[in-house]
Amino acid sequence: MKKSILVVAAHPDDEVLGCGGTVARLSGEGHAVHIAILGEGITSRGDKPDNPLQLKALEEACSDASRILGARQPHMFDLPDNRFDTIPLLDIVKKVESLVNTISPDTIFTHHPGDLNIDHVITSRAVMTAARPLPGHPVRDIYLFEIPSATEWGFQKTGPTFKPNLFYNIEAQLPLKLDALRAYEGEIREFPHPRSEKAVVAVARRWGSCIGHEAAEPFEIVRIVHA
Repeated sequence: MKKSILVVAAHPDDEVLGCGGTVARLSGEGHAVHIAILGEGITSRGDKPDNPLQLKALEEACSDASRILGARQPHMFDLPDNRFDTIPLLDIVKKVESLVNTISPDTIFTHHPGDLNIDHVITSRAVMTAARPLPGHPVRDIYLFEIPSATEWGFQKTGPTFKPNLFYNIEAQLPLKLDALRAYEGEIREFPHPRSEKAVVAVARRWGSCIGHEAAEPFEIVRIVHA
């Protein structure tokens, strides 16, 4: 049975870092994968953070990454980078609810709340609120992903610990994840930064070794509903 899947991420490149290999695998299996990026992802940094050319380039990179992974054209929003806490939570929830009403996904992937980045934390909370299991609600399954340099950098002091209990083998999809990450040329860092290509591969290999495979992506299950 083919699924309708929605990935809700705070910033461009979070979708690749958190579950890019899984997106490539699911789309390759014929499932419809939709990606939503809530924040513009750049205005908290740089000398000219509101440069429209930079914002446009980041949007184009996101589209390229989605195409590489086989996902649909991403839904882009413009919440202020690293300032989601300045916006009423209800306003963010309504954006997610609108997506859910339009796409009617049965599965959502989103951020783990035990994260150093405030936008990731609020995105997780907004998704949980928008996808609460009311009668007739389409979302049955919710899975949480980690983000390098944000989840582990909280050192388990900013929220609940990431405890993965679902793993996707991405041996075949790891090259696609790296290709999608390269679409975000300005976001890749040099090793030993967690967002370097070498570190991303190392993390995938490490999680793969936990389940007897060459590479994997980990998730924490929020709920699975068998209707």
